[in-house]
Amino acid sequence: MTDVVAQPTENSPDEVSAAARGRHLVVSEVITLYALSIFCALALAGILVTVTGGSAADVFNALLDGSVRNPGRWGLTLGAAAPLLLVALGTIVSARAGLVNIGQEGQLLIGAAFATYVGTRLGGPGPVVVMGLCIAGIVGGAIWAGFAGALRYWRGVPEVLTTLLLATVAGSAVGYGLKNEWLLLAPAGDRANRNQVSEQLADDNRLPRITWFGNEFPTTVFLAIALAAATAFVLARTVPGFRLRMLGQNPRTAQRAGVGATRYGMASMLISGGFAGLAGAAMLAGGDFGNYQLVPGFSTNIGWTGLLVALVARERAVSAIVVAFVFAGLRTGSGFLAATGVERKITDVVQALLVLALLIPPAVLYIRERRRAVNASKERV
Repeated sequence: MTDVVAQPTENSPDEVSAAARGRHLVVSEVITLYALSIFCALALAGILVTVTGGSAADVFNALLDGSVRNPGRWGLTLGAAAPLLLVALGTIVSARAGLVNIGQEGQLLIGAAFATYVGTRLGGPGPVVVMGLCIAGIVGGAIWAGFAGALRYWRGVPEVLTTLLLATVAGSAVGYGLKNEWLLLAPAGDRANRNQVSEQLADDNRLPRITWFGNEFPTTVFLAIALAAATAFVLARTVPGFRLRMLGQNPRTAQRAGVGATRYGMASMLISGGFAGLAGAAMLAGGDFGNYQLVPGFSTNIGWTGLLVALVARERAVSAIVVAFVFAGLRTGSGFLAATGVERKITDVVQALLVLALLIPPAVLYIRERRRAVNASKERV
């Protein structure tokens, strides 16, 4: 019998511990970068507020009071966060497929228009009508995004252009619908003269609202969170999600592996538009926007802001939940800024600075990794 000498394996304890230390170091560096970037953004926002004659402390307190601290305010913030999250989820799906959909504002409007048409004309029990208008919103948004997808895959037109242009067309189309009673305009007896608004949804055709601790918000909040969890699971743990991510990261490799670019890319555009359309339907039936009717300016930039939510969340569905709440807080809190003597538009500045702050760390990490790769290749040569 000969003694068997144990040979070191590829993953020895020392190597494993070194790798773990390396991962912890990277995580700590990332956390430090994000914390420093956010601190600098808030400090710069405070300086801008002070320069314009306001008080940074008063503005900060006003934003907190208007978004979460005052009675009933965090319910309003949740109500605004739900459509932001839905739009962000659709953006994440299309982005994972390597597509740049920036027309969520238009897709949301079309979804809201479809939902209005169905919700004010479909008869039957209230739950059936609510489900019908939500499905109509999904279909409307998907159709509008599908136009851009079709142009992308059958005519080679970049979706970043078509989705943006279609957003402008959507605004004009909804405006036209609000001028004609056979489309969206409410009958003359249900509106004031020259008011271009749709008919209001009946009481039975509205989404239920929940009251917790004096805060009221629609049930779409739970729907949006559930869809965020489902989206994260599908993208990370299923075969279609893996193929979608493969298509976005390396289209050539994906095609060699049998992933159809047209099939999966078109599907991602339809899903992205469907999420935006659902956000429009939820805004209509939830009651926090437009008082259960379609009005001019109904979307109030929810589509554009939802795009920013996905960008700041770095295309992570679960992270988008927190980011959507923060952006909704800036939105609802801005109403309390009048008492501080500062313009409400200062929240747009704070929002822009936060977006930049949260985009800087990934850029810094990318540049660092790129330099390391270049140096490693030079050493091998």
